[in-house]
Amino acid sequence: MSDRKLWYVYLARCADDTLYCGIARDVSARIRAHDGGKGARYTRGRGPLEVLLTRRCRDHGLALRLERAVKRLTRSEKLELVGRPAALARIVRQQRKSHRKTPR
Repeated sequence: MSDRKLWYVYLARCADDTLYCGIARDVSARIRAHDGGKGARYTRGRGPLEVLLTRRCRDHGLALRLERAVKRLTRSEKLELVGRPAALARIVRQQRKSHRKTPR
């Protein structure tokens, strides 16, 4: 699979110790945008950001679903994902299963 088609979900810690979850094709460039005040409104004035976690996704749709799932977690649940790839992989599997069940 070409890297151009891949999307990434990332979890970052803002300078004020809040957490931000987003998606991007190029996480480094996206973090630079956040730090430069050009990213999401939430992160403006909260930089610099520290990336805690990234997860590669095969397409934009899966990245969006995973981002939504992570954003629904509590702060402590999000922090539990850091350093535990199996926990994040479980969420990915759940998102894939729920997507397949959706009638088209």
